[in-house]
Amino acid sequence: MEGSFGDDGAAGSVPLAKWRSDFSRVFQHYLDRSTPHTVGRWLGTTAVALIYSLRVYFVQGFYIVTYGLGIYLLNLLIGFLSPMVDPELEASDGLSLPTRGSDEFKPFIRRLPEFKFWYSITKALCVAFVMTFLSVFDVPVFWPILLCYWIVLFVLTMKRQIVHMIKYKYVPFNTGKQRYGGKKGPGSSSTSKD
Repeated sequence: MEGSFGDDGAAGSVPLAKWRSDFSRVFQHYLDRSTPHTVGRWLGTTAVALIYSLRVYFVQGFYIVTYGLGIYLLNLLIGFLSPMVDPELEASDGLSLPTRGSDEFKPFIRRLPEFKFWYSITKALCVAFVMTFLSVFDVPVFWPILLCYWIVLFVLTMKRQIVHMIKYKYVPFNTGKQRYGGKKGPGSSSTSKD
């Protein structure tokens, strides 16, 4: 009898583990399919942020959750804007950013890649949205003070990050691949014959 009780518990957890594995595989499949659709992903995240903002506005609460979300998003932004190898913190081992014009070009590699940045923001917004349905997180605070403090943190952090960018001469943004004139079609050739 005692052995059958343990077997029933193990047998009950097998379908749950299978369902969890199947769900994880399907979720990862859709995440992988969304990778090249940057604009669509960010539009979806903007919609989630708008829904969260409307929820907080209409409930008139959960400001501490929103403040925590803002601090977390600021932390993610710093990771997104920072190079993988910080020249101030690590010794040069061949992966550092070029500091002179004569240095070899090395592409900017983010500490937090764009996809992980997007995914972390979206997860954080979803978790914060769920937290707005739990009254334990609705701590009464004077929200203008939190907003002012967050703005001060944002300005000081961005100032430090911009100074770091200028000091080590890197720009974390690009507009895609650089395009050159290259070959032109036979009808548009402008070569002169001598």
